Amino acid sequence: MAATFTVEERWAGRKRSGGNARSASVEYIITQTYDVQNPNATSDDGEAIQALVGNSPDKWGTAEIPRASYDVEQISDRIWLGTVNYNYNEKEEDKFEYSFDTGGGTQKITQTISPLQVHKYGANAPDFQGAINVDDNSVNGIDIIVPVFNFSETRVVNKLNIDTGFKLSIFNLVGKVNASSWHGFAAGEVLFAGASGAKSGRFGDWEITYKFAASPNKTNITIGSITGINKKGWEYLWVRYEKSTDQNCLIQIPKSVYVHEVYPSANFSALGLGD
Repeated sequence: MAATFTVEERWAGRKRSGGNARSASVEYIITQTYDVQNPNATSDDGEAIQALVGNSPDKWGTAEIPRASYDVEQISDRIWLGTVNYNYNEKEEDKFEYSFDTGGGTQKITQTISPLQVHKYGANAPDFQGAINVDDNSVNGIDIIVPVFNFSETRVVNKLNIDTGFKLSIFNLVGKVNASSWHGFAAGEVLFAGASGAKSGRFGDWEITYKFAASPNKTNITIGSITGINKKGWEYLWVRYEKSTDQNCLIQIPKSVYVHEVYPSANFSALGLGD
């Protein structure tokens, strides 16, 4: 037969701190109830801890400081001193770290896209309709910096939730873009670049860092004489050129534009990071 307990708050056993490090500790007297029908019933520290947790609040005071840890100390045959600590533990699952940079990425382009301007100098300069760095045989283009918003979120995940299914759900989303609006970005703008995890100690929870890159969608693009082009952030746009004669000079001008989906789209809700 399992032992039963009474748990009462110890007089003068409260401590409280304020400011940015709000915390509290509360002490309790845990007494194993004497059972006449089972006078030899014994209990261990684990049962005393269970009794303490079951009879102390999850949050303390009007500030609702969450319960962070607890311990018991046996002070006589059937009596324990229990202490419950309340604080804003940085490893709670509802806490997270966020970092970002807007350094951008590089991309080779072969075309000036409207409304950017091309200024021609020289007598009878051919009109390449925005094609860049053109010679007699090809359009060579240039490398430019394009806007890329790199960011990461670090969350604490309960160790009990880190199983094969969790790992596979993350693995299957690597190299995918968001199928619907997510974290304030429109569908197609966010690329999931993967995640890394670290575990503190044998019994600790996991810290998972999720890495992303965002690139803006563009609509109604004009390239040369071709209009109404739409491109999502991580789609790939390229231009096919044809040779034409302008003022008796052989030139390269845009003939057609292609926009490719190169990353599949997926629902990012499986990451557990909210909408």
